[in-house]
Amino acid sequence: MNIIESRIDRDSEEYRKNHDAMKALVDDLKAELKRAREDRSEKARKRNAELGKLTVQERLDRLLDPDTPWLEIAPMAARDMYGGRVHGAGSRCGIGVVNGREVMVNASDPMIKGGTIYPMGVKKALRIQTIAMENRLPTVNLVDSGGAFLPLQSEIFPDVDDGGRIFYNQAIMSKMNIPQVTAVMGLCTAGGAYIPAMSDHVVHVNGTGAIFLGGPPLVKAATGEEVTAEELGGAMVHCRESGVSDYYAEDDAEAIEIVRDIVGILPQPEKSRIPTRPPQDPLYDQEELYGIVPRRITTPYDCREVIARLVDGSEFLEFKALYGPTLVCGWAYIHGYQVGILGNNGILFSNSALKATQFIQLCDRQGIPLLFLQNINGYIIGREYERGGITKDGHKMVHAVSTATVPKFTVIIGASFGAGNYGMCGRAYGPRFLWTWPNAKIGVMGGEQAADVLVSIKNDQMIREGQDPLPQEFIDAIRQPIIDQAEKEGNAYYSTANLWDDGILDPALTRDVLGLALSVSLNAPMNERDQGHGTFRM
Repeated sequence: MNIIESRIDRDSEEYRKNHDAMKALVDDLKAELKRAREDRSEKARKRNAELGKLTVQERLDRLLDPDTPWLEIAPMAARDMYGGRVHGAGSRCGIGVVNGREVMVNASDPMIKGGTIYPMGVKKALRIQTIAMENRLPTVNLVDSGGAFLPLQSEIFPDVDDGGRIFYNQAIMSKMNIPQVTAVMGLCTAGGAYIPAMSDHVVHVNGTGAIFLGGPPLVKAATGEEVTAEELGGAMVHCRESGVSDYYAEDDAEAIEIVRDIVGILPQPEKSRIPTRPPQDPLYDQEELYGIVPRRITTPYDCREVIARLVDGSEFLEFKALYGPTLVCGWAYIHGYQVGILGNNGILFSNSALKATQFIQLCDRQGIPLLFLQNINGYIIGREYERGGITKDGHKMVHAVSTATVPKFTVIIGASFGAGNYGMCGRAYGPRFLWTWPNAKIGVMGGEQAADVLVSIKNDQMIREGQDPLPQEFIDAIRQPIIDQAEKEGNAYYSTANLWDDGILDPALTRDVLGLALSVSLNAPMNERDQGHGTFRM
């Protein structure tokens, strides 16, 4: 493989300004992540302590093996929703190592509205289950939840992607032989009672853990019977009488030790194999990415400079380097794992799309995971390009992305607009994981382009009706709200709040996150589905 020779001038004013701008974005990101982890009311902290419970962070610290990586998923889900205090959509979730085994962890945070489940909490739970199923990860649930947030029940309960889907997925995971271990550390109310009931192993904490389909207030309203939570569904009830729970624990700490022991006895299938070699550090400092990425999303830059700081030894075997130059494709290694990389160097033309299609097919047949580095405004448009077949050539690329069976990973490192989001494996195209950088922008098109399109449509309408085009002050009044809305709804924080991604990454940490994700993906069998493709429009 060839070493990518960097052409970045670290002493230039442009590099320095870019570096400062990205550093400011990363500092903001770190502050937001800290707020999501730690911003809890004193009342909630006091109540948690009075009950003798560990905090969610203390539970995670005891559960995970010391000095092992923790890949948190959607830590800022529901940011600025529901009054701005339902951090992480009410849970801490991620992939960590427990007793030497990679597992998915879903931990309720009882200090956020008593662990009550909001609509985005349901969406996050479903995302966690999808990751577990795609990557064959045993799942550990640390449940401490008051059930659905009733004022928003219509957004939680009835639809195909609402709360009931969680239990459906649990049944499917069981059929797939994916172990599920649940520690009942607080309330498991109503539908939430099915989480432990549908798990393989249930650990129940005495005094605080309770499982019931209807809590004491509902029982009294429905039957007139007065009963405490402990009498209705406490540890002694379910460990001694009903048999719902399997292991009795006196407190959180003992429950977590039991969970660790259970994970330790789970069968550990051999991981899938892909081409590997001993890992090497890149030749260039990963923090140089701060100075490489332009301050303005519209300024082009060479994605090879990004690749050089992500891959082992900064080595890259480029595929069809002279053909379709607006898309860079090639093979490299990340933390010793071979990957096929596709990175944008401009808008996608027909030759770029055809090049991508061939490259994806090669990687799929050779069992090599795919990494998409998105910085894309879309596919080329215009009469010449439509006559040249851009629609059918773009379709080939989208088709190849859709049907590839190898693990796919996407990082949005700049723009992600229109069909370019699709062709470069956006969320709808099944990447195992998708992350954004703090500078990322997502939308059907950029705000200024959207505003110009709408102004043009309005002017065309007025001319057809025999009126004069809009005066400039009217144009400005139309354009600015559209630009402002696109800025609000297209930024990385809006994306991560809505779970369009699995988190915002510090660019300097991207290489390590990708290494973890590659390792995790190999827990699932490779090429489980038949390789092949549907019809390509010729």
